[in-house]
Amino acid sequence: MATDLLLVNGGRFLDPATGAWQPDVGLIVRDGRIEAILGPGEPRPADGAARVIDLAGLSVLPGLIDAHAHLIGRLEFAGIPAIDETAETELAAGVANALATLRAGFTTVRDVGTYRGLLDVELRRRIERGEVSGPRMQCAGAMITRPGGGGEVTGEPGVAIPPELRLGVVRDAADMRRTVTRLVEGGADVIKLIVTGAVLTRGTAVDDVELEAPLVEVAVRTATELGVFVAAHAHGARGIRVAAKSGVRSVEHGSLIDDAGITAMVAHETWLVADLYDGDWIDEIGRRDGWPAATLEKNAATTQAQRDGFGRALRAGVRMAYGTDSGVYPHGLNARQLAYLVRYGMRPIEAIRAATVDAAECLGWSDRVGRLAVGRFADFVAVYGDPTVDVTLLERPAVVGKGGDIVRDDRRPRD
Repeated sequence: MATDLLLVNGGRFLDPATGAWQPDVGLIVRDGRIEAILGPGEPRPADGAARVIDLAGLSVLPGLIDAHAHLIGRLEFAGIPAIDETAETELAAGVANALATLRAGFTTVRDVGTYRGLLDVELRRRIERGEVSGPRMQCAGAMITRPGGGGEVTGEPGVAIPPELRLGVVRDAADMRRTVTRLVEGGADVIKLIVTGAVLTRGTAVDDVELEAPLVEVAVRTATELGVFVAAHAHGARGIRVAAKSGVRSVEHGSLIDDAGITAMVAHETWLVADLYDGDWIDEIGRRDGWPAATLEKNAATTQAQRDGFGRALRAGVRMAYGTDSGVYPHGLNARQLAYLVRYGMRPIEAIRAATVDAAECLGWSDRVGRLAVGRFADFVAVYGDPTVDVTLLERPAVVGKGGDIVRDDRRPRD
């Protein structure tokens, strides 16, 4: 992280909260955070008093946020976690995934679970110590699931499952309370529940409720006491209602949401994090690589339904945060989903807002990230052109900065 005085100068800066551009802004950055914002014509630090990053000719936005990421391990093709991979191998993959994500302009992620318990927390610690480069991370530590549920590693007959791959398996309320507490004490700062079956987990049905309201309520109550939010994986309509009415912070996926679920989410101010791009990737790669027919059938049953439900929820006023389920598709393509949000109902500025100020609020990190404002981290992404007109420009960042450090610089030579 930068520790000396830095001036990020030139270009035009977007405030996603208002949609307004401000030209010729200067950001004064000290110790990674924005200390002051200088308008056009205001005096800049004297020559030599600060390092200068010149972003003239670029459109500058706050660093983007992916509220549903899985950085640890390799791509989860066909929904089969590799039980024979070591923690070191999975962590090494996580290091590469973190760098790809950061260079894509996503300076913050909410990592909503790894099969190998608390390995995401270790990755975050290495990033925070400056040993590796990656985004700011909010970590779930594990995925809490019932035995045989959508978040359990079941393996093959006769193959023992290491204990760290079963950290999130719970059987009753006491188990739930112990597990939530153990994860938070281990460094998790969000809790992830698998409330329904999953598309990529064999032997589970997306509309089955795997954690009923009493267990979800225990998780929410315990997490609240410990100062963290709960994110609920829920595809099926009843599972979505259970999650929202039980007080979770966000519903992940929301594929088969119905009107009653939308009403519950509005009433309880529950965030929806809908991964609208994943279905296309799963269909393309699954067909190419011969994934199980049952997996592709579940994907087909949820993809368009999810997109239709997203549009209905958006029109009804459900709060939306940007999350992509990275780790299903290759890391570094996180911005590709922005165009899907626009295609299914958002204006470009709304999609940008979902990936900045709104995602920051969903995470409870509005005082840290999501806007270029005094006191927040100096995290930014700069592009050529106007992403409020063409949101796909954010798939091609020219410059990415995190805490004042430039992690990507693809500026064009000036004439």
